[in-house]
Amino acid sequence: MPASAEILAHARAFVKQELARDSSGHDWWHISRVTHTTLEIARHENADLFVCELAALLHDIADEKLNASKAAGMQKVKSWLEENQVPEKAAAHVLEIISTMSYNGGHNQPMKTLEGKVVQDADRLDALGAIGIARTFAYGGHKGHLMHNPALAVRAEMTPEEYRNAESTPINHFYEKLLKLKNLMNTAYGKKLAAERHAYMENFLEQFYQEWEGKR
Repeated sequence: MPASAEILAHARAFVKQELARDSSGHDWWHISRVTHTTLEIARHENADLFVCELAALLHDIADEKLNASKAAGMQKVKSWLEENQVPEKAAAHVLEIISTMSYNGGHNQPMKTLEGKVVQDADRLDALGAIGIARTFAYGGHKGHLMHNPALAVRAEMTPEEYRNAESTPINHFYEKLLKLKNLMNTAYGKKLAAERHAYMENFLEQFYQEWEGKR
């Protein structure tokens, strides 16, 4: 059976190849940042480093935005875990984390394990702060959305289908998801990092509206 370091090296190579050309904000560099933050939080929270790192590396391979369906994405991850002889218990843990960590318009199951909470926090942190702002506008451009449309109301409640497919804008996305994340963090260390990035986004929005209205 391959050693943990070998499995992780294969995972990095696989994800780089799969996501190298993504332009939606779910590229290799997103994975790299989430993995780095995952390990930082995992060390503070005494979580299983191998499970955390492997789940962080593979989490967007299953993303339904990048596959024909969520089921197809999960099967892709499952097949990779089997082909690379990941121990059964660790593989099951990784699959459980990936299957439940997405935001889905706020319709989330609570993460069942510490490792799941760690990886979910790290992924959500990459949707906050300066990087989160950049990714939001990159994704809006990828989808062909206007940057801002004051006539388009912010959606207070959404089904997962509406969250994925209904018309929105990057600015509306701040209110429909990003500004909610601070209060949805799982770990103490994740909450600390989220508070700092949340404040940065609030300052950005204040400046954005002043410039939009021609006041600066």
